[in-house]
Amino acid sequence: MKWSDRYLKKMKSAAEKEALDNSISIEVKNLHKSFKLPTERSWGLKQAIFNRLKGVKGYRKQEVLRGISFDVKKGEFLGIVGRNGSGKSTLLKTLSEIYVPDSGSIKINGTLVPFIELGVGFNPELTGRENVYLNGALLGFSNSEMDEMYEEIVKFAELEQFMDQKLKNYSSGMQVRLAFSIAIRAHGDILILDEVLAVGDAAFQEKCNDYFKSLHGNQTVILVTHSMENVMRFCDRAILIEDGKIACEGKPEKVTKAYNALWQ
Repeated sequence: MKWSDRYLKKMKSAAEKEALDNSISIEVKNLHKSFKLPTERSWGLKQAIFNRLKGVKGYRKQEVLRGISFDVKKGEFLGIVGRNGSGKSTLLKTLSEIYVPDSGSIKINGTLVPFIELGVGFNPELTGRENVYLNGALLGFSNSEMDEMYEEIVKFAELEQFMDQKLKNYSSGMQVRLAFSIAIRAHGDILILDEVLAVGDAAFQEKCNDYFKSLHGNQTVILVTHSMENVMRFCDRAILIEDGKIACEGKPEKVTKAYNALWQ
């Protein structure tokens, strides 16, 4: 093989690898996460030293994620399902950098917007308008970026006439709609959602469903849910987590069947 041919082949291989890398939004490799749970209290320094000398630990180690590995392609809508305590929410919080993993690696290709809990960071003494900018700052957006998003956030939430009222005067449904609208209109490359599709009244839920349908191929979404109906309705692929490990991965139909089998 000529030198020029070898060089071209090498360049082609590098280009193909680069194309593969650019097609991935999230790469997770061998992720481990554990927590230390207290087993007994030390009622003072003397007792703590005594326990240490006796070899008594004041905690036990709980392994929550045990070697999780997967990729999420750009524009993919991925569902993550599992029973309570399986590790789903811990995985999302680790992806969102709320938790630091014990070992393993996470590579994020793009801007990630975590939407783990509705209304976290809201201040009831501030107005709706002020809370939009406050939440935007918590999500990592500047004032100028929030200026560009503000009108569409308010329009989607259908709260135009209430934005200068204090949040404490909002109903719980109004607060949920505002929080939801901030998250989905904060135009990140990757959207992480934890059980948030059932928000607001029936009309607003349908509006949200239409929005999620529009995301296919345009934005990467990771959805943690107990609703197999939502997995079948929205997701391109799904992952079932059981006891901190991936028990099943593939098409929504396959994972839904595996999930339902857990209860039999």
